[in-house]
Amino acid sequence: MSTQILDLYYDFGSPNAYFAREVLKAVSAQTGLMVIEHPVLIGGIFKLTHNQPPWQAFGGCAQKMAYMQLEIKRFVEDHKLVDFRFNSAFPVNTLLAMRTAIAARKAGVHDRFVEPVFKAMWEDNKNISIDEVLIGVLDDAGLDGSTLVAAAQDPDVKQGLMDATQAVVGRGAFGLPTFFLGDDMYFGKDRVHVVESRLRG
Repeated sequence: MSTQILDLYYDFGSPNAYFAREVLKAVSAQTGLMVIEHPVLIGGIFKLTHNQPPWQAFGGCAQKMAYMQLEIKRFVEDHKLVDFRFNSAFPVNTLLAMRTAIAARKAGVHDRFVEPVFKAMWEDNKNISIDEVLIGVLDDAGLDGSTLVAAAQDPDVKQGLMDATQAVVGRGAFGLPTFFLGDDMYFGKDRVHVVESRLRG
């Protein structure tokens, strides 16, 4: 059987992208699924699709917000995501981090870049919108943080993030996490189990 490939689009600012990514690690280990991660800007997706983040769209509905928190608690417990911590700076402006992700991809170190930044955001409660914080996270991961963060200001890198965001909207995305198994699109952390079911036939 040929290896199946899943395209996972992410922004570090989305807790649901963190959740989907963590569960997909286990699915990948069990099924041989190859997950390819693509950095995009969630704010750009919302703007292009006239969508809103849940905390903004439902902020006036206390019951909805309370249920969303309950759903997160259940998901964390069900999947034993014991290291998860909600970031105290949320909502974090991730423009710098996402541009740096594009720079990391251009430098050939994206695979080493993604894990420590997600960990910093959703396990270590670090505000990755601050240059010095992001540089420190990358340095600790054995990467050249200063060089990568500086490269985030390169016009080609900035354009690369805009192009990637436009491209995923062109595929049908309206929020994150969005992932594709072949041409089939799935949205949200709760759809990971659907992908797993398909892989297992």
